[in-house]
Amino acid sequence: MTATALPGFPHPILRRRELGLLLAAAGALLLGSLSLGLTRTGSPSLAHPAGLVAYLGALAAVHVALVVAGRRVDEVLLPTVGLLGGIGLLLAERLPQDLVVQQFGPVSLGLATLQLIWLVLALAIAAVVAITVRSDRWLRLYKYTWAALGLGLLLLTFVFGSDVNGSRLTLDLGPVSGQPSELLKVILVVFFAAYLAENRVLLADARVRVAGRLTLPPAPYLLPAGLMLALALGIVVIQHDLGAALLFFAVFLCLFYLATGSKVDVVLGIGLFLVGFVVLALVFPHVRDRVATWLDPWADPLGTGYQTIQALHAFARGGLLGTGLGAGLPMIGGNLPIPAVHTDFPLAALGEELGMAGVLAILGCYLVVVARGLRIAAAAADDFRALLTAGLALVIGVQAAIIAAGNLKLIPLTGITLPFISYGGSSLLVNGLIVGLLLAFSDRGPATPPEPRRARRFGRDGA
Repeated sequence: MTATALPGFPHPILRRRELGLLLAAAGALLLGSLSLGLTRTGSPSLAHPAGLVAYLGALAAVHVALVVAGRRVDEVLLPTVGLLGGIGLLLAERLPQDLVVQQFGPVSLGLATLQLIWLVLALAIAAVVAITVRSDRWLRLYKYTWAALGLGLLLLTFVFGSDVNGSRLTLDLGPVSGQPSELLKVILVVFFAAYLAENRVLLADARVRVAGRLTLPPAPYLLPAGLMLALALGIVVIQHDLGAALLFFAVFLCLFYLATGSKVDVVLGIGLFLVGFVVLALVFPHVRDRVATWLDPWADPLGTGYQTIQALHAFARGGLLGTGLGAGLPMIGGNLPIPAVHTDFPLAALGEELGMAGVLAILGCYLVVVARGLRIAAAAADDFRALLTAGLALVIGVQAAIIAAGNLKLIPLTGITLPFISYGGSSLLVNGLIVGLLLAFSDRGPATPPEPRRARRFGRDGA
């Protein structure tokens, strides 16, 4: 349905489905805030009402902006991402505020305030990109330039960045710091989508027989993408950022399968990754230590295995329905049982306080994001946009799967964040960019104008 447009402005389009889902998400977040307030004070009250109102106001502003812009973009992504971001905000309000403190002149900001600021900025980026981006030409034409800029930024971090927990991931820009590997995941998706779209037919059909019925794509066509991936992986491995390496490789394999449909190549890719991981574990002590901690965290329960063990205990205490927001995470010696709960282990904290049901609901939200992204890809007009939107959605889904599996001790723990929930400015801003691009490329074009009403027929006497 369209509303009346002012002269010189686009026709506003009412987004009823999005509005209904946003109201449902707002209701869930209000209930969560009431639960947290009840646990803290013993009476029904909102925990940090100003922050929640500001966040819900930002979501409402994005919705109004999309209505006024008149673009027919996806109506499920914003409410889903808004719910995930709101859960992250509630978790930040529930945790001790001195976990993260940033000083801006005389003003000192704690964890929840910083998380709110980054969330609002991420929503603003998503809205601006969704409304203003109309073409993907600027992405596909300069794929090598984007890739070079991304790898250059990562190399700059390796040379001038600062170490955090043994990994050189952060680049400081005055009072603000960020992780360029977050932006690199978007840049690599753009490069892979453009390259695979251009060479999809050759990679799928022009096969070279290796042994028996085993065939592989021709090396000249696969080499540029392989070199770009190897370079990115090599840099992040040297920087001890194994989570980013796993994310890049998994997304590349998914895009390669979507482009060629070859299951054999995916299986070979997984085999090569496992062989490479074993080699890395033999060469780099930090990789070997990470694997050893994963296999037997109880070998050093007060050292390297401490957080993993505490995360498993948190899931066990949560059970099916959880202890309630604010009623979990018992303090040990005046400290939280999981020191990096706001970055590496948010799902463990939510698993304790929301239970298995809450964890499944959160993972279901990520599945919704992936499903909407694949739906957008299926409706794309060309191969590049299809691979690009699928890759962007998979970045969020694969990243969530990796951190969830690490929290549950299904794979070795990695240092990546849980999208929209973990604390981290660069992660939230880049994920906001991803959502904005997905919204922009889901545009179905101008709505078909309604047929004009037929004039009533009158009798000859005018009655």
